[in-house]
Amino acid sequence: MPRLFCLIPLAASLLVAEPQVIPLWQDGAPGSEAQRNIPEQARDWWVKSIHNPSITVIPADPAVATGAAVVIFPGGGHRELVFPPEGLEPARWFARRGVTAFAVKYRLAREPQSPYSLQDAAADARRAMRLVRHHASDFGIDANRIGIQGWSAGGELAAMVSFGKHRGDPQAEDPVDRVSCRPDFHISVYPGPLGFPAGEMSPETPPTLFICAVDDAFHVAPILAVLPKYQALGIPVEAHLYAAGGHGFNMGHRSDLISIRNFPDRMIEWMQDGGWLNPN
Repeated sequence: MPRLFCLIPLAASLLVAEPQVIPLWQDGAPGSEAQRNIPEQARDWWVKSIHNPSITVIPADPAVATGAAVVIFPGGGHRELVFPPEGLEPARWFARRGVTAFAVKYRLAREPQSPYSLQDAAADARRAMRLVRHHASDFGIDANRIGIQGWSAGGELAAMVSFGKHRGDPQAEDPVDRVSCRPDFHISVYPGPLGFPAGEMSPETPPTLFICAVDDAFHVAPILAVLPKYQALGIPVEAHLYAAGGHGFNMGHRSDLISIRNFPDRMIEWMQDGGWLNPN
């Protein structure tokens, strides 16, 4: 039988100085269990050497908590994770606005000498969604209002989850694997082109918000290509395509452009309009 996770109750976790970090698999990711104790490497804005993928939990401010949640996948080209600027910073931003956030560290397929593939990273993404949903009551969130957010390479993983098959395996020994990994909403910030197989989209694909700069031609292209498919399937989609801003503007404060500096507000506005912040 799978071992149970030890989760700190939400109220208690608010008293913990450091955010709670929970491995996606208690004994390590399937196929790489022996590597789970290899230490991570971190400096300034990046984290590397991810052998025990995990979620870092940032609980919503209880004064404004909505019960909604978002699972965040930072970018980094699958060589590193831009974890502080595109994982922890947006997680804390959402938490201050009443949304419990989970910043994901996933295995890196393009790190030098990496033993992992993009499919391993995609498996981490699906597992993260399932783990959060399975433990929704422990986190004080609504299992039907859990979204996914991806940045650049993390946007590729978010697309793989959002556009792919979502059902869990009802016969799985691990109860987490029995749960659907379907996000209830999908936010994609300057996503990479992988994970955009529009032919795999279905009416189950979640409502989506895209954010990108038009002068980031490589990353705006998959957005422009997939918009007609949303329209054909009748799936709500919104896209904020800024005239300038380039790639990798994180939460906007690195830019001198007012529109880019203010873009995070578009995310919370879209969530409000979609009803995901409404407990009812």
